[in-house]
Amino acid sequence: MAEMTLEGVDAHPEDSAYALGRVHSIETMGTVDGPGIRFVVFVQGCPMRCAYCHNPDTWSVNGGTMVTVEHLMDEFQSNHEFYRSGGITVSGGEPLLQPEFLADLFRVMHNNPDGRVHTCLDSCGYAFDPKHPEKFDAVLNETDMVLLDIKHADPVEHKKLTGCDPARILAFGDELARRKIKVVIRHVVVPGITDTAEECEKLGRLIAPWHNVVGLEMLPYHTMGVVKYEQLGIPYKLEGVPQMDTARMPELRNAVMAGMKKRRAELRSAIG
Repeated sequence: MAEMTLEGVDAHPEDSAYALGRVHSIETMGTVDGPGIRFVVFVQGCPMRCAYCHNPDTWSVNGGTMVTVEHLMDEFQSNHEFYRSGGITVSGGEPLLQPEFLADLFRVMHNNPDGRVHTCLDSCGYAFDPKHPEKFDAVLNETDMVLLDIKHADPVEHKKLTGCDPARILAFGDELARRKIKVVIRHVVVPGITDTAEECEKLGRLIAPWHNVVGLEMLPYHTMGVVKYEQLGIPYKLEGVPQMDTARMPELRNAVMAGMKKRRAELRSAIG
């Protein structure tokens, strides 16, 4: 696995037949962002300010490097044999801030002359506009899987943790369910914030209506990104919070699943 910045490859509109993308970095041989071995593109820009974010260098919408779809395709093709059981994942930052670029990239990957490439979107969902969902038709039509990051099940606590109301995120989840796009829920477990069975059961109840959920990843909070805050001169909001005890993760995952099961039983009962 290797992460590479893209300094020196700034593109211009005339360089490409597709929308340009503002990219932070790429990772080859990724194994944690979707099924199989994956080519991972980290885009630049994010509207959320999650207290535990380990990539604050991706927040600014003016940073990163302007890159063509063709350049990324060339990078992918150089190792395409390794990605046959995996594919491409676009993470961030927040990819949905660049829907045209993302749609073009995924469309090209689906039409790869060496065979259709599995596409995966790693998103918090906050950039989705429920008033104008048609803006995202092109990209969602080319998306095989979404890794959907749910930060907190309680709307008030969600805003404290991220600076954003979760309504758009839930609307995005509803849209994915309507389209029957496979979703893996990701949830960071933070000591003292989201590490109780009660909170995890609430999460399960929240996602229960989405029958397109095919996986659940409970991610233990870590402090590996703190050094980036120091380098950027940004105060770290969770200073002093210890790393999550990984031994508790199975218990908390079970709580999510229990909440989901209970809520689905209630929904079935309400239908009659």
